Amino acid sequence: MSLDRRRLLAGLAASASLSLLGQAHAQGPWPERTVRIVSPYGAGGSNDISARLFAERFGKRLGQQFIVENRPGAGTRLANEFVARAQPDGYTLLYAAAPFAVVESLYGRLSYDPGRDFQPVTLALVAPVFLIVNAELPVKTVAEFIKYAKSKPEGITIASPGSGSGPHLTGELFMKEAGIKGLTVQFRGDATAYTELLAGRVDATITAITTALPHIKAGKLRVIAVANESRSPVEPNAPTFAEAGFPNIVGYGWFGFMVPSGTPAAVVNRLSDEVNAVLKEPEFSQRMLELGLQPRGGTPAEFAAFIVRETRKWSEVIRVAGVKAE
Repeated sequence: MSLDRRRLLAGLAASASLSLLGQAHAQGPWPERTVRIVSPYGAGGSNDISARLFAERFGKRLGQQFIVENRPGAGTRLANEFVARAQPDGYTLLYAAAPFAVVESLYGRLSYDPGRDFQPVTLALVAPVFLIVNAELPVKTVAEFIKYAKSKPEGITIASPGSGSGPHLTGELFMKEAGIKGLTVQFRGDATAYTELLAGRVDATITAITTALPHIKAGKLRVIAVANESRSPVEPNAPTFAEAGFPNIVGYGWFGFMVPSGTPAAVVNRLSDEVNAVLKEPEFSQRMLELGLQPRGGTPAEFAAFIVRETRKWSEVIRVAGVKAE
């Protein structure tokens, strides 16, 4: 493990065990003015849509305006760096995404320190990923898919929405755990990956399900499994990989709130409380499921510990599979 990697994990572990009590410095009630939520992706995707729905709820609950500022690019690094350099006053929030935990493994040294420059607040949502095949393929279970894959001497092809993405890494983990040969083929987004699957030019995809739902209902695509710890309310009929004998195949996208290190404890705790409260609203929760997102929630320490686990796990997958950033 590199020195940079050890420093990152040490910083995140410190955040996980940090007692926020007494960390605050003096300031007035929060928020007293407009708060920015920085999204690492462009407009229109699930990260952006859910960020705007959070902003709307926060505004109503807290009586101040919350605005979403999109800063896409560089594998989420542009948004991460911007927030890392922001004042730690509670008025610039990062709506972090799963690549936060792997950008150092993919790109090397960063212009910011993920472990020291951020205080995790709350893991808000996960985006479960599903193993999906063309319905014409005579495969209905994970075991049948593995048997099919092993029957192809040249290996299988799994469509991915982007190099280094959660779905891509989950696909690499699946092939490793199942002992099958294959290639993850990179496309730009879920829609293109599903277009290739519908056309029969790839064997399967492992990615978010929302774009595929119309094709699943039409009987053109078939869901085989979900890479979740337990069955997902997004598609409850899909069995987990664990049910097929592969408990280690767990992977998903995720979104969560972070602030610059040094942000007052009172702000961190209040924001965490508000995120958890919004996630418990039935209307909000249902809307998230429609977007293919599963509410999570929790404490700042739990989120920091989660990032440590994600960083360790996927860094090893990246190393073994030789994954390179685009």
